[in-house]
Amino acid sequence: MAEHVKGHTPPRKEKPDPERMAFLRSLPIEVKQKITGEEAQAFLYNEELPDTLLEKLKDYLVEDQDEG
Repeated sequence: MAEHVKGHTPPRKEKPDPERMAFLRSLPIEVKQKITGEEAQAFLYNEELPDTLLEKLKDYLVEDQDEG
C-alpha cells in the first residue's frame, strides 16, 4: 500500500475535464510552476478550488456572469 506523500496526489480513476486540462496547459510556465498537485487536481476534477489557486489564476479566469 503506497503512503500518501505531502504534495503528491494519488492518481484518479475518473478522467479530468479536457477543457480544464487544455486551460492549464495553456498557462505561462511561470504560473504552472507555482500550482501544486492538490490545486491542479481540484481544478481538473471540478472540486472546490483552494483560495491559493484562485489567487494564482485570477488574471486568467473570467467570473461566470449567468447568475440571475
